Amino acid sequence: MKYIVIGNGVAGTTAAINIRKIDADGEITILSDEAYPFYSRIRLMDFISGDADESSLVIYKDAWYEKNNIKLLLNTPVSEIDKNKKEVITHSGHIPKYDRLLIAAGGISFVPPISGSDKKGVFTLRTLKDAIEIKRYAEHSKRVVLIGGGVLGLEVGNSLRKTGHSVFVVEFFPRLLPRQMDTDGAEILKTQMEKMGFAFFLGAKTREITGDEKVKSVILDDSTIIDCDMVIISAGVKPNTELADKLGIKCSKGIPVNDSLETELNGIYAAGDIAEHKGICYGIWPAAEEQGKIAGINMAGGSTVYTGTLPSNILKIAGINLISAGDIDPDKKLEAIAQKDSEGLIYKKLVIKDNRIAGCTLYGDINGWKKIKKAMDEKKDISRIKTGLEKWNLEEL
Repeated sequence: MKYIVIGNGVAGTTAAINIRKIDADGEITILSDEAYPFYSRIRLMDFISGDADESSLVIYKDAWYEKNNIKLLLNTPVSEIDKNKKEVITHSGHIPKYDRLLIAAGGISFVPPISGSDKKGVFTLRTLKDAIEIKRYAEHSKRVVLIGGGVLGLEVGNSLRKTGHSVFVVEFFPRLLPRQMDTDGAEILKTQMEKMGFAFFLGAKTREITGDEKVKSVILDDSTIIDCDMVIISAGVKPNTELADKLGIKCSKGIPVNDSLETELNGIYAAGDIAEHKGICYGIWPAAEEQGKIAGINMAGGSTVYTGTLPSNILKIAGINLISAGDIDPDKKLEAIAQKDSEGLIYKKLVIKDNRIAGCTLYGDINGWKKIKKAMDEKKDISRIKTGLEKWNLEEL
């Protein structure tokens, strides 16, 4: 059996691992358009701040691929897939054949239509190559504007703050981390990061990035001018569906897959940021890992079902612990148990729906997360212990 995996991220690599567990003799080939073996995207921030070098980011080195008899072809972007001949055509003209194929090409950074976004000194961060370019350019920069106050934006901003840069964050939403925190929690985060030296422009939209060839400033819709010599756009990620489009697969957000992670085309699977399962593209590491595992098992002849992943983020934002899971109820439409300590810089919230924990936010104090997650996974009825939970007694969970 010949298996081809397009993409060397967590989904593709996990799929290869699980294929090999079932099929000891099958031919596994991973095609990657990057120059590096499987590495930790999560730690790109450590690289930018100087706390890690390139080699320490690599999770599986050459010896691992040799040991598991997995062929890894780097710098090998794929041009198209011939579904009839079961062939993959690379940019270089190489045409390997497959019996089972996994598309795990991940996502690409979304760049809003901002005038001047093509100027020298404007970056997005998705790959190690991006991180290398950002780090190199930052050596000759002092003032950095981050367009986007989400997780990635704040993390890269903190890395540059640690290297002595002045950091200005422009966020379209009226609060930071709009997907992970409600207004109360985001306000504590903002206060804490302002003390670190960050400057924020919330509820703001970028009109233009100015400069001749190089970045000179960012102009907001209200005509505010932020002088800078570097801009990093962190406006989200969209699934890289180019290959699926060429195959004729009808994509909405990403590549639609069934519970086996198989696409509408027999023998072709999708996993990770690119996959859309029941209308959801998760875009988080735990989901990509789980999908890669299930896709690999099913590609090798096993039979297992993907039922979805609890949307959760376990993060360190500027060195501060944050866990956000499930429905954070930002509009406060549901019942919630919350504790806010502005002075102690702690915010904890449980969202309750139908006598079950539907979501949670833990900021600054993540004690009890395992109990909360277990209760969420098991959809535990909390009606009898709600009084204790209101005092944040989690022992009965």
